[in-house]
Amino acid sequence: MPTWVRIRTAPAEPRVPISPFALALAFALAVVVAAAATPIVSRLAVAFGAVDRPNDRKISRRENMPLLGGIAVALGLFVGLAVCALLVEGDVFRGHLEAYLLGGTLLLGVGVIDDRWSLRAFPKLIVQVAAAAVAISFGFQIDHLTDPISRTVWAFPTWLTWVVTLAWIVGVTNAMNFMDGLDGLCTGIGLIIAMTLTFVSWQSGLPSGIAVGLILSGALLGFLPFNFPPARIFLGDTGAYFIGFSLSLLALEGYQKVTVLTFLVPLLALAVPIIDTTLSVMRRVGRRANPMSADRHHMHHRLLDTEGDVRSAVLSIYFLTACFCIIAVSFTRLEGWAAILFLAAVALLTLRLLRNLGFFASDVGSGAANNKEGTAG
Repeated sequence: MPTWVRIRTAPAEPRVPISPFALALAFALAVVVAAAATPIVSRLAVAFGAVDRPNDRKISRRENMPLLGGIAVALGLFVGLAVCALLVEGDVFRGHLEAYLLGGTLLLGVGVIDDRWSLRAFPKLIVQVAAAAVAISFGFQIDHLTDPISRTVWAFPTWLTWVVTLAWIVGVTNAMNFMDGLDGLCTGIGLIIAMTLTFVSWQSGLPSGIAVGLILSGALLGFLPFNFPPARIFLGDTGAYFIGFSLSLLALEGYQKVTVLTFLVPLLALAVPIIDTTLSVMRRVGRRANPMSADRHHMHHRLLDTEGDVRSAVLSIYFLTACFCIIAVSFTRLEGWAAILFLAAVALLTLRLLRNLGFFASDVGSGAANNKEGTAG
């Protein structure tokens, strides 16, 4: 059972020791490196045979579209982080750089193999768990929650810390992969979420969160022009896993300040992929199907049917993600009962939105032969 400890209000926010020059330079390098690497990665993907192969379950019908776009994003992030670390005095990142580098590299590796030879779900899950374990060992841990009313800490035992943190990292990693179904979708919503979590870290005075979030935003921004519809290169599982993993860790950068409710800030920022993934799993389990199987009832599929073209559907999901992110930022300034009431209102509005999108309709079994999930982004 968790132990109960009474604590005082959180201490004053620390001053951010990273200079604006270092942040600006690291951001700019991330943009430039990702943009410059993308055409090279595209040619290498074609030469390696890591290309999209259209079939009856995919939305994209373009032959030989290169995958592996996530490598360009990762290069932008890693170069930016390296430069930032060299320009900053002291251990601002608290050993977290190793988690991004080692865990991210594991997911890049399995993503490359999957984009080239198509792995089954279980081997990919094993690597995801291994990457999450690396992150946990370097300090990314959900080991307590705090009651927002009484300020009582719920300290988790070690086993529960590992279970909860593994579930968070692996869950967000796969949620972003499930959203990678249209040109530019995963890249764009990843950029919006990264910028939001960067702003939240700035509000809390967390230098590592600010740096990682800003540099990740730069890497995604550098890649987006090549991936926005009509895309010239896809992220592939290489990129979707890497972006999801990075966002899951970025959301935990400010974990030492969280209460039961303020931990919902990253949940709200990541609401679109999390909701889509949760409903997908529930829908498939309800049909007694494999939770990882494909169907054509994801949020982007429904919006594609409604909007009629890929670009309009992608922009609609960008807008929806931005709305949830604005709510997340607003939530950081609320406490106690006000936060609870605000959360209840958001939940009711979200349920109404999902109903309007048809997520609660009993049509999940229709068109199974012709309406299956596709991969684009």
